[in-house]
Amino acid sequence: MLVAIVFLLARTTGSLAFDVTTSTPKVSVPENQGADLKCSYSADFGTPRVEWKFSNMQGSQTYVVFNSQPTDSYKDRVQVYSGGLRFNKVTRVDNGNYSCEISSSNHFGLATIQLVVQVPPSVPMCGIPSSVTVGSRVLLTCNDKDGSPPSIYKWFKNKAPLPENPSNFELYKNSSYTLNPQTGDLLFANVGKQDAGLYYCTASNGLGTPQSCAPVQMDVNDVNTGGIVAGVILALLAVGLLIFGLWFAHRKGYLPKAIKRPKQQSSPYTRASGNHSEEADGDFKQKSSFVV
Repeated sequence: MLVAIVFLLARTTGSLAFDVTTSTPKVSVPENQGADLKCSYSADFGTPRVEWKFSNMQGSQTYVVFNSQPTDSYKDRVQVYSGGLRFNKVTRVDNGNYSCEISSSNHFGLATIQLVVQVPPSVPMCGIPSSVTVGSRVLLTCNDKDGSPPSIYKWFKNKAPLPENPSNFELYKNSSYTLNPQTGDLLFANVGKQDAGLYYCTASNGLGTPQSCAPVQMDVNDVNTGGIVAGVILALLAVGLLIFGLWFAHRKGYLPKAIKRPKQQSSPYTRASGNHSEEADGDFKQKSSFVV
């Protein structure tokens, strides 16, 4: 049955899928060191065509090796050999997935290898507001742009680490925050007075020492009702002054008056035509009488 399926596949597609394997499905090396990506295939391929493709973390794909030859952007950095692909030196931009594709006249197969270039974390960029209002939604952010593999984030309040599940701890059971150690986001859905404090974040990925941003004091203030009332009063006063100014200007005649259009008079030519018609009728009557 299996032979029949393979034969049918060959008749319909014109190619057969043969095993292409790798002994290094994941390669992890420090930055600026060499790396070997292994790729082997069965003898059924004969002398095949070898291609290597690279997909970065953003999903963009480029050729590393095309038709068994390194492309221009890689020719000084990689070597193709019968058992795989060798990097002379890797950098953080080489992080991603590499596919080894082997093909001949009627054979095709591929294997995928993940390359992780080890880079210690850098000092993370933190977004911490210095003043917030009670009951508002507040987001604190932490991001390390260099760490590879990606960093794991921890948040600290007053030098004490914040637990990922605050409901499990008596000290934080009244807090409304959620913490995402993968993205570095610390979100307060309904910030309260108890959430005020000195905050900072650390980034670590097992390489080098953890890095932290500068601490920032976040104060939680009550809603400024006095300021809101004062703003409303000022707005009403401004409207009142505007109305009074328009009324006063109109009373003193400072505003332009509407232009009245004169009434349209009948044309003197029309009246003259009417009189002429009456005179003509009178003359006609007199002439008619004289004739009789």
